[in-house]
Amino acid sequence: MHRSIAPLLFLLALAGTSQAQVVSRLIGNDRLGKKDSVANWTIHGQMTAVYQYHPSFEATYSGSNSLSTHSEGDMSLTATIFLGRKLWKGAVLFINPELAGGQGLSHTTGMAGFPNGEIYRVGNPTPTPFIARAYFQQTIALNGATDELQTSDINQLAGKLPDKRIILRVGKFCISDLFDHNTFNHDARSQFLNWSLMAHGAWDFPADVRGYTEGAVFELITPKWEIRAAGVTVPTTANGSKFDWQLCKANSETIEGEKKWKVKGHAGSVRATGYISFTKAVKYRDAINAIQHGDSSLNNIISGATEGTNYGGVKYGFCLNAEQELTDYLGVFARASWNDGHSASWAFTEIDNSFHLGMNMKGKLWKRPTDNWGLAEVVNGISKDHQDYLSAGGKGFIIGDGHLNYGHEFVMETYYRAQLASFLSVSLDYQFCLNPAYNMDRGPVHIIATRVHFDL
Repeated sequence: MHRSIAPLLFLLALAGTSQAQVVSRLIGNDRLGKKDSVANWTIHGQMTAVYQYHPSFEATYSGSNSLSTHSEGDMSLTATIFLGRKLWKGAVLFINPELAGGQGLSHTTGMAGFPNGEIYRVGNPTPTPFIARAYFQQTIALNGATDELQTSDINQLAGKLPDKRIILRVGKFCISDLFDHNTFNHDARSQFLNWSLMAHGAWDFPADVRGYTEGAVFELITPKWEIRAAGVTVPTTANGSKFDWQLCKANSETIEGEKKWKVKGHAGSVRATGYISFTKAVKYRDAINAIQHGDSSLNNIISGATEGTNYGGVKYGFCLNAEQELTDYLGVFARASWNDGHSASWAFTEIDNSFHLGMNMKGKLWKRPTDNWGLAEVVNGISKDHQDYLSAGGKGFIIGDGHLNYGHEFVMETYYRAQLASFLSVSLDYQFCLNPAYNMDRGPVHIIATRVHFDL
């Protein structure tokens, strides 16, 4: 147990000293931060605790993957150290040890748009250390590039950065860190908590059970537009912990284009994303036929309980992501995503189409300029094949009530984040869910949460 809490104790120790002092002790460089050109290291840390609770609610029936109808509360905890070391010009190695513990409501089942983006579906509430990210990054300046100053930040080295550049990353990372960015809604540690609000709900983005993958990402960045592409691994089982290295049969490719602009000095952008994944995912129609003939083996594969033996699962989809700053303190955002919905969800969550719209307001109007208030609503849906599978009694890795009276899953979320110090924020969060897991025979559900976040 003492080994599992060691990263957390180290992170807490960082709170009592400045970043520059810590790095100086580690590498003997007291010049960090004084000149961009001599910043050879970056070190940051974060710790986030989320407590969520929902009161009892009505339901006609429940299944093995249903949200509990009884009142319940659960806590999650993550702590991360973000280390970066310059290797040569433009080259950096990043390593992120992380500790995660706790669990989500009903063992992280019962809602496709699950209400806590800080929890993993690992089934082990004991704080456990692991390496979240470990990747090499090479930046190459393009002809005509102008250098701009970059400060030290999470997985970001202080120094000069060309405004026209190519970036290559190879290793282990979270692909949603690099794609689907949104200024107002992308980080469950400081913004919206719901899974289907912090990212494209219908993007079954390739990841293991903790949200990470291995592979390569290429980016071409200019001041007005960006293009990025990735080829990465997928898990061997639905929402599993092991990667499938039969890369000729199992892999995932993602491509994204981004256009940036300003309207009266206020930034805006739109991002278009497409992806395709090849896995051992079972087709819902095949699973329905098996269930009707008394064979539950395919149901077990879809739920992640058993490893599939046959390749051929293909899932592809398209996503749009837009944001616009309206004033110095108000911004709006929207996302829309869709996938074909024929093969079982394999990595992120069980959503085949999703749309959300929201706003973010800084506390400038009430003299709290570093505070934030957010409000958003999301509508999630699933394909006809997916509906019929759940109606037949099938279950996935996150939902499955044993039956289904289909309706879109609606989630409204609002939060207020108070910045109490440069390193500490506290948030209050409320989510209202209608038709959890697309089932009109269950709910509605009210979920309240508190979140404490240290950022060092």
